Amino acid sequence: MQANGAGQGQNQEVSCLSAAQNGESSSAVEAHSNGLMSSNNGNIVSSNNGALTGVPLGPPASTAAAASGTELGATMKKKKRLSQSEEDVIRLIGQHLHGLGLNQTVDLLMQESGCRLEHPAATKFRNHVMEGEWDKAENDLNELKSLMHSPNAVVRMKFLLLQQKYLEYLEDGKVLEALQVLRGELTPLKYNTDRIHILSGYLMCSHAEDLRVKAEWEGKGVASRSKLLDKLQTYLPPSVMLPPRRLQTLLRQAVELQRDRCLYHNTKLDGSLDSVSLLIDHVCSRKQFPCYTQQILTEHCNEVWFCKFSNDGTKLATGSKDTTVIIWQVDALQETHQLKLLKTLEGHAYGVSYLAWSPDDNYLIACGPDDCSELWLWNVQTGELRTKMSQSHEDSLTSVAWNPDGKRFVTGGQRGQFYQCDLDGNLLDSWEGVRVQCLWCLTDGKTVLASDTHQRIRGYNFEDLTDRNIIQEDHPIMSFTVSKNGRLALLNVATQGVHLWDLQDRVLVRKYQGVTQGFYTIHSCFGGHNEDFIASGSEDHKVYIWHKRSELPIAELTGHTRTVNCVSWNPQVPGMMASASDDGTVRIWGPAPFVDGHDIEEDCSSMDS
Repeated sequence: MQANGAGQGQNQEVSCLSAAQNGESSSAVEAHSNGLMSSNNGNIVSSNNGALTGVPLGPPASTAAAASGTELGATMKKKKRLSQSEEDVIRLIGQHLHGLGLNQTVDLLMQESGCRLEHPAATKFRNHVMEGEWDKAENDLNELKSLMHSPNAVVRMKFLLLQQKYLEYLEDGKVLEALQVLRGELTPLKYNTDRIHILSGYLMCSHAEDLRVKAEWEGKGVASRSKLLDKLQTYLPPSVMLPPRRLQTLLRQAVELQRDRCLYHNTKLDGSLDSVSLLIDHVCSRKQFPCYTQQILTEHCNEVWFCKFSNDGTKLATGSKDTTVIIWQVDALQETHQLKLLKTLEGHAYGVSYLAWSPDDNYLIACGPDDCSELWLWNVQTGELRTKMSQSHEDSLTSVAWNPDGKRFVTGGQRGQFYQCDLDGNLLDSWEGVRVQCLWCLTDGKTVLASDTHQRIRGYNFEDLTDRNIIQEDHPIMSFTVSKNGRLALLNVATQGVHLWDLQDRVLVRKYQGVTQGFYTIHSCFGGHNEDFIASGSEDHKVYIWHKRSELPIAELTGHTRTVNCVSWNPQVPGMMASASDDGTVRIWGPAPFVDGHDIEEDCSSMDS
């Protein structure tokens, strides 16, 4: 944060003035003028009529009062000069109190500290703007000109003033006056001519409401003039006029910074300061994080190769070597979100190694391992098989991705097949000679990302039949997934682990440590609130979780007894995650049960230590 010392050179006089320089105590003067004075020990209290209360036997009241005044004056003279940061804090507090309407308190604070909330010219300027006295406000600019850093600032500020003046004339129906401002005052500035053309168009507005809508303007009054002041202030040094609501801005930044630094922060909080306590530091307990087994699903009778939550977070699909897909219902009414078996989809002879929900969650596509040439498209609502697709017995359809329109999908495998199909399995387009390991459709509806056997990810455009290299690794890319905003890609790289890439800049952002990754296909995922976290299975039977910005894991989840093949974070419930393992189980992870304030406090204490 800047120390607000922008005007410390020529504008030093407009900041804070120490009361000690005046050779007298402003607080003492204030006390006498109010007719109320208290000594340091609180025993002497004087009222306007000179009557004393609470005074012990001793010297006369006048003597005691004089002695007290002398002592207070001496104390003020000894008071050290305020530092720049101390002056800044006083001004920030004063601005905040002024916003609360505590003007007398502000006056007392400024008088006692010797500070000035803002330059007198700025105060005059503010008042004239809020009262709509535009000619006087323009004259104030001449006085403020010498305090500005940029010589062009005056023209810009004048333009903003005249724009407000013009709009208010129009709203009041004073078309001739508005036209005079446009032609005689705004146009001669020769500034922002494009905006002037737009403003001239408002002359055609039929009524005031039409003007407010087209101009996206609140109308004449406090609201629009306050917004105008906020814009005008940006051209003035903070020593002349403080930025609007500066204290609230700094506090909000501090709260956001603490949240960003909190490794376990996984909830969406209100952006206002009212939702947090400013008296304590922000910290989230690990017990509120999905590190604890909530449920173990044991209905599969063989290795579970894949799991994926639906886009709306209400269902979980799991695919297994036992040839079945199980659809689970997430119970939203229970706090623990228990899962119940909804449907079992059978007949996948080679087993199910990959699943993809349609964007509307009405359909689910299932793919098999390398030697599987078939693809199943299921209607989730009815449990019926809509399409069983196989272009050739030579094919290997091991991966699939939905187009954002929900009407098409792409599929492919390591034997060189790469197809785009409709919901009935009809072939729309194909790309020859691409040995696909994993697929993903970007939100533009045109580009398909495909990892191939050349240790790279390329972008393929089915509309203009162009392709380009995006990511190049030194080892095989076993799987990858893409963040919701399409900016980041998370790769599971053979013998290397989990890598994070920036797709736009095409750079490797981070390598995450801890996970054991050989040549098995393991699927990692983004998750949590704002996708701030990354989770991956591992060949050492664990689930690893990282904060996106940290290379070291923040949690290692144990419980599985064989390789964890896939993890999926519920996109709607940030505290819920699933993992699928070769041990034949699916584990549902959530916060610690029975978390109460006492437990959280203990855990926070241990984190702080």
